[in-house]
Amino acid sequence: MKTKFKVIIWIFAVLLVIFIAANILIGVYAPRIVEQQIQQNLNLKTSLRKISLSPLFTITLDGLELGNLASIKKISFSPNLIALLFGKVVIHGLNIVEPVINLELLEDGKLNLPVLAQQGNPPAVYLTSLRVENGKIIFTDRKISAVGFQVIVNKLNVKVSKVTLPITSLAADFKISAELVNSGGKAFGNITFGGWLDYLAKDMDAKLELKDLDVANFAPYYGNLISNKKINSAMLNSNSTFKSNNNDLEILTDLNLSRIVYEKTPESEPAQEQPVFDLVNSTLDLFTDASGRLALQFKINTLMDKPALSREKIMNIILKAAMKNLSHQSPQQIADKVSQVIEKYKDIGKELKNIFGK
Repeated sequence: MKTKFKVIIWIFAVLLVIFIAANILIGVYAPRIVEQQIQQNLNLKTSLRKISLSPLFTITLDGLELGNLASIKKISFSPNLIALLFGKVVIHGLNIVEPVINLELLEDGKLNLPVLAQQGNPPAVYLTSLRVENGKIIFTDRKISAVGFQVIVNKLNVKVSKVTLPITSLAADFKISAELVNSGGKAFGNITFGGWLDYLAKDMDAKLELKDLDVANFAPYYGNLISNKKINSAMLNSNSTFKSNNNDLEILTDLNLSRIVYEKTPESEPAQEQPVFDLVNSTLDLFTDASGRLALQFKINTLMDKPALSREKIMNIILKAAMKNLSHQSPQQIADKVSQVIEKYKDIGKELKNIFGK
C-alpha cells in the first residue's frame, strides 16, 4: 500500500516538474513564436506581453496587439489534447477580455481586414464555447463620408455555447448585448440579441431588441427615406423575432418611433417643392398619430445564408406597414393630413390617389 502511495506521489511530482518547465519555456519562447506566426499569416505588426499555462492546461495570452486593427487585454482557452491526437483542433472555453477592434470601411467598399496567407489546408477549428467581455468595436465608414462616419459598439458582451440536449445537436445558444455610442462619446441606444442557432441546418429562433435608440445618429444612411424633413432626434424601440427553418428566414418586427424632433426651417427659407409626391419619404409626415408616434408592424421573408434587403424592398415594407397605422387615427385626422398634402404638392402621385380615393 505504501509502495502504491509513493508511486502516486512520484507521478504527481514528475507532472509538477513538467508543468513548471513547460510554463517557463512557454513564458520565455512562446510569445516570440506566436508574434512571428501572426505577423506571417496576417501581415500585421504584432506584439504579445505574456503567455502562461495554468494547472488545468488553460493557455492565457496577455496584452495582444495587432497593428492598428485590434488590441486585446486577455485571451484564455483550453485545447482538447485528445482531439489533437486525431488531427482536430477543439477549443474549450475561449474567453476574450476587453478587445478593442478598429474596423474601417474604405472608399472602395472593402474592409480593413487582413487576408490570411495561404499555407496549405489549415485544420478546422471547433469551439465548444465563446465569451467576450466588455469589448469595443470602433466602426469608421469612409465610403459614405471621406472624413469618416463613426459609430462605436461599446460594452460588447457575447456568450455562445453548444446546447446541452440533444447531444448530437450542432445548435448553439447565444446572447449578445452592446451599447451604441456616437463619435462624440454619447450613448444613444442599446442592443440585445439572443436565442439559438444551427447554422449548418440553417435553423434559428432568436429575438433582437433595440431600446431607446436615437435614429438621428444614422442620418447619413437613411437620408430622406422616412421623412423629407431633417430629423434632429427620434427615439426607436423595436422587437424582432428571427425564425428560420431549412434556410427560410422570417423576421417579424414591432417597431415604435416616438419623440420625433425636426430641424426648424427658417421662415426666410421656403420648403423645397417636389414635382411628384413620394409617399414613402413622407411616412413620418403622414402616418404619425396625434402624439407624434409611429408604430409599424411588418414581416420580412428572406434566406438565412443570403439575406437580401434592397432599398426598394425596405421602402415597400415601410409603405405597407405605415398604411396599417392609419387605422388608429380618426377620419378627421386623416382628412386634415391629406388636405395639407394636396395643398403642398400640386401633383399628387398615383399611389396616393389609389390609397385615399376610396
